[in-house]
Amino acid sequence: MVYRTMNRGSAVRRRGGFRWQIMLLFAIGAAVYYFANQETVPYTGRKQLRTMDVDAEMQLGLDSYRQILSDNKVVQSGPVVDAVNAIGAKIARAASDSDPGFQWAFNVIESDQVNAFALPGGYTAVYTGIIPVAENEDGLAVIMGHEVAHAMAHHGAERMAQQNMQRIVGAGVSLGAGGMDYGAQRAVMGVFGGISQYGVALPFSRKHETEADYIGLILVARACYDPREAPRLWERMAAAGGASPPEFQSTHPAPETRIADFNAWMPEAIEIYNQSCPNKIR
Repeated sequence: MVYRTMNRGSAVRRRGGFRWQIMLLFAIGAAVYYFANQETVPYTGRKQLRTMDVDAEMQLGLDSYRQILSDNKVVQSGPVVDAVNAIGAKIARAASDSDPGFQWAFNVIESDQVNAFALPGGYTAVYTGIIPVAENEDGLAVIMGHEVAHAMAHHGAERMAQQNMQRIVGAGVSLGAGGMDYGAQRAVMGVFGGISQYGVALPFSRKHETEADYIGLILVARACYDPREAPRLWERMAAAGGASPPEFQSTHPAPETRIADFNAWMPEAIEIYNQSCPNKIR
């Protein structure tokens, strides 16, 4: 039997560096996807990435809403239900100039959760756990206005489109790193994951929250609820929420940031309030 020695370098396939040409192709694809699917957010005029048809978006909202209501105890009557319906009707009228055809619905869910939501289509619910923090009708209007603003701004559909774009870029990074050794690939994907999380996803979520705060404040003022309750509400939210992570690690701006934003926007909100509600001039 003849044994042949092999040069170690020839036995082991050499690994190369990052293949930037592949990454470039995917980056171009992501850019085309982004610029070909631009829509305008009402009230702010911001350009957003959005691919979902509005009717499909509202159907998805309705399906989710029905499921949530079926899985929870819905409060059928009482002063909270009356207040939520009255505030909801006024906010819906305030949003009528930008309403894409929402089928508004307002419900109260029995739960200790300090929460509320509005889904595409105007399907809105308030959890009883948030009522003590709201404290009054103006505070409840600020909460509901914020949630409705998310739906009016199509934030859910934008988030889905943004995630698709991140997947396109992520595929390019993965294929670009395919020629590297395993350790280097893991390092590259780890860096990409960190950039995606802290440089894109979390700031993107905080931007949505800030935009919903602004749009919600405008809707509250148009609906003739006192916009000055917004920073007071967030003082109560901060007191009720306890410790929170640093803002850069959070999906939401810090309460202090939100309070400062509300105070900066307040002159505009008061002007809208005075124009919309001449019998309640502040």
